[in-house]
Amino acid sequence: MLSMTRTLITVAPTGAETDKADAPALPVTLDELVQTAKECEAAGAAVIHVHIRDAEARPTLDLGRLKDTVAALRASTNLIVQLSTGGAVTDPYEHRLQVLDAEPDACSLTCGTVNFGDDVFMNPWSFMVELYRRTQERQVVPEFELFDLGHIAALHRLLDKYGPPYGGHVHCDLVMGVPGGMPGDARTLVAAVEALPAGATWSATGIGRTTLPVMYAALSAGGHLRVGMEDTLTYAKGRPVTANAELVERAATLARIAQRDPMPADEARSFLGVRPRPGRP
Repeated sequence: MLSMTRTLITVAPTGAETDKADAPALPVTLDELVQTAKECEAAGAAVIHVHIRDAEARPTLDLGRLKDTVAALRASTNLIVQLSTGGAVTDPYEHRLQVLDAEPDACSLTCGTVNFGDDVFMNPWSFMVELYRRTQERQVVPEFELFDLGHIAALHRLLDKYGPPYGGHVHCDLVMGVPGGMPGDARTLVAAVEALPAGATWSATGIGRTTLPVMYAALSAGGHLRVGMEDTLTYAKGRPVTANAELVERAATLARIAQRDPMPADEARSFLGVRPRPGRP
């Protein structure tokens, strides 16, 4: 992992927790999301992790809207489109499984239940297995979301019982700093990385005030980065984020300082094992 010469940057621009009224820069319409995607691709992102909203800016997993979103992002950018299968904590399992019907390039797959602030993000073993088997059948690359060290044990169990993911490569995202999950510090990051399956690669996400410590630790340990307004709304103390692109730009700058330039989307497809885009070789 330390030999990686480029940095994969994922942007998570929206999420399901923040209200537009509290963060006016949050992209909640399709037009806003597409414009954000273009800006973030230009800034150095290769993957976009997508949550969508309905006409009232509420989180939704409406299949028609998801299909329209995938199509619009593909038409406007070369980004890898990764749909969230987490949705909001209130979304039923059947709706979360249905996300794959929108035919994304990739999806998130959370490897266990976790306390999520005042809520509980439910991911029982049976749901994990069903989602994983569907990703294999649909040729969708899963990114294994790990909120706690116990999730890594569940990932090992999943791979041992059901084999490698579509594309053959295991890539994880360490989601750190969620109240109820693992803390966002270097010591925990190192422990998590050491427990990952052999040959796995990983990105790290620092929630809120852990954004910068996790970013620095990830780069120093040979990992990749996820940033975006899903994960933090503050650029610096007392300074709200004005656009997702500025978070990508900061990540890209730090990656270049670490002499690991941002990874282009085409290289990221090969790296992650993502299938060719429809209509392209």
